[in-house]
Amino acid sequence: MSEPTSDTTLPTTPTPTAATPASALASVPASAPKPEPVPADAPLTSREKKWIIYDVGNSAFVLLSTAVVPIYAKSLMPADGNIVSAWGYAQTIASLVIALLMPLLGSIADVQGMKIKFFVGFFGTGVVTCAAMALPLAWLPFLVVYVLASIGLNGSLTFYDSMLIDTTSNARMDRVSSHGYGWGYVGSTIPFIACIALIFGGPSLLGWTTAECTRAAFVITAIWWVAFTIPLITSYRQVHYRATRDHAAEAIRGTFGELGGTLRKLVRNKPLWMFMIAFFFYIDAVNTVISMSTSYGTQLGIDSTQLVVALLVTQFVAFPCAIIYGRLAGRFGCKPMIMAAVVAYMCIVFFAAFLLRSAVEFWILAILVGMFQGGIQALSRSYYGKIIPKDHANEYYGLYDIFGKTASILGTFLVATTTTLTGNASIGVLSIALLLVVALVFLCLQKDPTRAGDQGDQGAQGEIA
Repeated sequence: MSEPTSDTTLPTTPTPTAATPASALASVPASAPKPEPVPADAPLTSREKKWIIYDVGNSAFVLLSTAVVPIYAKSLMPADGNIVSAWGYAQTIASLVIALLMPLLGSIADVQGMKIKFFVGFFGTGVVTCAAMALPLAWLPFLVVYVLASIGLNGSLTFYDSMLIDTTSNARMDRVSSHGYGWGYVGSTIPFIACIALIFGGPSLLGWTTAECTRAAFVITAIWWVAFTIPLITSYRQVHYRATRDHAAEAIRGTFGELGGTLRKLVRNKPLWMFMIAFFFYIDAVNTVISMSTSYGTQLGIDSTQLVVALLVTQFVAFPCAIIYGRLAGRFGCKPMIMAAVVAYMCIVFFAAFLLRSAVEFWILAILVGMFQGGIQALSRSYYGKIIPKDHANEYYGLYDIFGKTASILGTFLVATTTTLTGNASIGVLSIALLLVVALVFLCLQKDPTRAGDQGDQGAQGEIA
């Protein structure tokens, strides 16, 4: 698959839109230095590395949320409390807020200089509330603070994902995105191991209770998150935008019209909307498996130590697998590798529903998830970045987040509600398989615009630009 290597290394000239008059648009001055195109097989650049390590920072909170937070929340609940239902509803609320906010804020963030401001705002919210999770001593206030932290995290990730097109070229996008997820998985294990050592060893070494050690872990994770975000904040430069700072007010006033125009363009581009529908369904399964795995294992009675160690192994498995997935995408194509991961997730869901009953099976499940989780997330992010107009990247990634987060709402709500109605968490897990089947059908029917012989990368963008 041959693609231009300089498409995201050079500033683009924004196109007049209904939201922004031609006089409000400006390209980067001709005197601005133009970086040399980076060959597809060249080592990672400094800008790419600084973008990648934000995954190392935020993934520490993601891992803690997956492995420790549900167990801690369960410990705060009454003995007859159902953590699967409570956790599912908490995830649903956080996802719904992001799905409603991101398209509007994403459109505004396409104005020159606005993307980094929104990123810092959501990142700051996430970090502060992550540390503040140490304060509540009852399960409901704790989950409320967690929901705010989750909103901060996922809001920052929307803008972070769209920064990818400003950081690298189409030809290097799969590789850079995969490295982000890969290093995020392995890097997040460092603070996680420190937190787990504190939780299990703190009571005897420091005289703290397990709950106090867990609350300290929230603060440690917040500090780690900040440390690995500073390089991105201090180095990021928004290359693609649709209006200049001088005319931000006009662009913001036209945001609703611009968003409506983007939706109309999306509908006219069949390959793009078919991928978005497929993404909606398969990312549902991925996000639900990630967010519900520990609460599901806890409800089955699996020892918390076994759950935590198994999920730690997942991170080490996911590190090389995510990077390998990026390389395989360069050889076989991005979309075929996404389809392979969807099929793998169908097998994972059936395994979880029918065979997962003990710690041994949970270990197997954790390893299987690690093999495909990072690959499908990374390639979805980079594939989408190739087929959208780059001067409207945040707006389109806002729509991407609607599909991703609304899918999370559907998946977690489906599992929580089915578990509540039937009293059987396995039935709730099994329902996810239907969503994967629908996703696979749409992927099979979609014409890949990045493949040679199809309409091509530039043609795909021209259709909707």
